[in-house]
Amino acid sequence: MSSPAPRIDSLDSLTLNVTQEIHVSASLDTTFAALLEQLGPCNEVGEGKPMPMNIEPWPGGRWYRDLGDGNGHYWGTVQAIKRPTLLEICGPLFMSHPVVSNVQYRLSEVPGGTLIKFHHSAFGLLVEADRKVQDGWKYIHERVARRAEAGRKH
Repeated sequence: MSSPAPRIDSLDSLTLNVTQEIHVSASLDTTFAALLEQLGPCNEVGEGKPMPMNIEPWPGGRWYRDLGDGNGHYWGTVQAIKRPTLLEICGPLFMSHPVVSNVQYRLSEVPGGTLIKFHHSAFGLLVEADRKVQDGWKYIHERVARRAEAGRKH
């Protein structure tokens, strides 16, 4: 016996869009380096809860969590990188169901520092928990800004 197909009421039920702007009081280069650190080895899921990731910062590079002994979670592939102004990743991210995401970080120099324009769009069989990602992204972005503004690892 097969399970009933998920109900799809509209295209909106299949899509997710998150947009954020992050103002950072640091140079483009410093901010881009902080972004790679935060998405990589310094990633965490909350204060004091490390969840280190690996990001291979080149086209085709993987973004994944290595749990050791060949175990882990694949999050995505670097689709485009133009240091220090663009990082684009595509893949399932944290979602373990039929879905694909595109994550874009566009950095530009502004008076007093750097502006990061962030966009996460996803398409697929999204579950309710997937729609609550804004707070997680906001937390990561606050950590990027703190790291860059401190000019050192946090």
